[in-house]
Amino acid sequence: MKPKILSLLVMSLFATPALALEPFVIKDIRVEGIQRTEAGTVFGYLPVKVGEKLDDEKAAAAIKTLFATGFFKDVRLEVDHDVLIVMVQERPAISQIDFVGLKEFNKDQLKDGLKQIGVTESRIFDKSLLEKAEQELKRQYLSRGKYAMTVTTTVTPLERNRVAINFNINEGDISKIHAINIVGNQAFKEKELLDLFVLSTPGWLTWFTKNDQYSKQKLAADLETLRSFYMNQGYLEFNIDSTQVSITPDKQDIYITLNIVEGPKYTVSDIKLGGEMLVAEEELRKLVKIKQGDVFSRQKLTESTKAISDRLGNDGYAFANVNAVPELDKEKQQAAFTFFVDPGRRVYVRRINVAGNTRTRDEVIRREMRQMESGWYAADKIARSRVRLERLSYFSDINVETPAVPGTTDQVDMNVTVTEKPTGSIMAGAGFSSSEGFILSGSVSQANVFGSGNMLSAQVNSGKINTVYALSFTDPYYTVDGISRGFDVYKRKVNASSLSIAQYNTSSIGAGVRFGIPLNEMNTLNLGLGAESLDLTVFDSSPQRYKDYVAQFGEKNTTLRFDAGLARDTRDSLTYPTQGFNQKGFGEFGLPGGDLKYYKLSYQHQWFYPINRTFTLMLNGEAGVAGSYGDKEFPFFKNFYAGGNTSVRGYRSSSLGLKDPDGNAYGGTRRLVGNIEVLFPFPGMKNDRSVRLSAFVDGGGVYGKDEKIGTDELRYSTGLAVSWFSPMGPMKFSVAKPLNQKDGDKTEVFQFLLGTVF
Repeated sequence: MKPKILSLLVMSLFATPALALEPFVIKDIRVEGIQRTEAGTVFGYLPVKVGEKLDDEKAAAAIKTLFATGFFKDVRLEVDHDVLIVMVQERPAISQIDFVGLKEFNKDQLKDGLKQIGVTESRIFDKSLLEKAEQELKRQYLSRGKYAMTVTTTVTPLERNRVAINFNINEGDISKIHAINIVGNQAFKEKELLDLFVLSTPGWLTWFTKNDQYSKQKLAADLETLRSFYMNQGYLEFNIDSTQVSITPDKQDIYITLNIVEGPKYTVSDIKLGGEMLVAEEELRKLVKIKQGDVFSRQKLTESTKAISDRLGNDGYAFANVNAVPELDKEKQQAAFTFFVDPGRRVYVRRINVAGNTRTRDEVIRREMRQMESGWYAADKIARSRVRLERLSYFSDINVETPAVPGTTDQVDMNVTVTEKPTGSIMAGAGFSSSEGFILSGSVSQANVFGSGNMLSAQVNSGKINTVYALSFTDPYYTVDGISRGFDVYKRKVNASSLSIAQYNTSSIGAGVRFGIPLNEMNTLNLGLGAESLDLTVFDSSPQRYKDYVAQFGEKNTTLRFDAGLARDTRDSLTYPTQGFNQKGFGEFGLPGGDLKYYKLSYQHQWFYPINRTFTLMLNGEAGVAGSYGDKEFPFFKNFYAGGNTSVRGYRSSSLGLKDPDGNAYGGTRRLVGNIEVLFPFPGMKNDRSVRLSAFVDGGGVYGKDEKIGTDELRYSTGLAVSWFSPMGPMKFSVAKPLNQKDGDKTEVFQFLLGTVF
């Protein structure tokens, strides 16, 4: 029997009665024409099975279904002796995607973008997606400022019903921002406003920052920065009327024009509190940053609402809502604000859930929690818990959420999700400093041994001045109260002849135990006890006082040493501080039972104050005093020194103070150092928190036992410095000019420290 051929979709839907399919029961189904697709895939999509009756309606549905898969560009149904034959013509598959002319991107980056729109290797080729693919490539290049980019697409058929797609790309030149114009500003100069922007015209560092390349996202951020600036200066009705971005016909230069309306400047006429205040009104008023008579500031208003909300959050009102409702008097250009307080329901934390810690034990994370399970919700304790987890340095990301418990109105869970990062390292490195020269170093350390939170490290340093071999172990929670205990074993050699001080060498070996006792969240008491054996070597060129000391007390000394320190740190960042202070007091004592009986006390206070969004003032003061008790003199190798990159820049390291006839410093038993520094971002790198520039004035001096402390021996310097927390570690550079150099002073205009000493 000659097979009956069923038409495609049109015939199936619109066949006349004369051509209609005579229904029949399917005895078998065959698939023909497939090359890559499995027959089982076709059977799986077919809406009819063997044993079912096939009619016009089911035949049309089968064709529709197979077309809808996107696998086929032609589908036919044939019938031969009650056997249904499915004839298909497959769409080609994408065998490979290639690019020509790439410089700005690598192939994988562009392929990832194309994959999002369905154009990728091994997928079915669809011509309709080619235009989307070209638009996606252009979008990628537009994000890099290459508006002149063009792309030509070639599709090449291959054997086995496959195709190769080739994108020939002409990247063109990068379009640069030629000008940014602000129209309508009267209160502030255009240059002052443009300094707020990340986007800029080409400069000497924009080749690195790319800020001279237009970005819609960066412009939106800059507009919000501009709006915030005006709002914080009292311009309550400030508005950006329009933003125009145009590009020249050759697609090389971009022009940005902003039309703004400043409006009048408002002052605050009155501040009121309303709503349900569960905290005393006087206490809440102290949290309001904006006062009657002040120029309006949106930042202070936002800080005030947040401070009140946080204060209520500390008492368990996790969902407190505070709104500042304004009343404007446009004639007098005044605004009154009423802070409406809605504390909501008081809630407590039902459960603390920890996730993501694949290596670190739960207890290591939970012991840092200051929010307790079944305790009232406390926003300050939750925030402090997060800070403590960050300071562990075990995790690359920490996320804390407090979702409501389903079915309750007074409970939340605290979900802590962490992402582990490597905490062990085996390192070999090299560094260079202006004082120690070339340094070879290496270390093996694990800051989280077996996920226990304990730290173990071995260290080797080989420098011109210091050679160190050390092994240390620290248990941060020796007791459940958070008292830490650590052990240290070390061997150290000091070659002082490489410094600008009188010549001597020491070789010591020692061991000790130390404890850290947390007094509260900010204050820590550190105590340590150790024993040390030291060999002292002097030379013919050494000062007579050094020779006399060795003649009287010998070359070999033993020390029973006790250390005590108190530290308080409120800085907002350890690497890029802008506010807060770091206060440290330290005492080192040689106890009876050892050959050396001495004390050495030092104190440092470092204070950071944000002058504005760009500049931070840093004040640093250090003082030290030392002496001996008993029948021995103070050991000269324990003296204080000053000068160099960490004290008074512009003077050679450890060169200040009294000197021997050769001009080498003795050091002293008393030390004063002070620094005034203005810190600001490196030009062109405003948002890079790893690099910081500063202008400084340093002062300091060292005094002997019988020397009167005065200003005559103080040395001053001024200059510029750069601090960079590079991938290799902290780097410091300074250029300084001594302000009151005297005869015999050893100076260094340029000083630096490169590389990490592990």
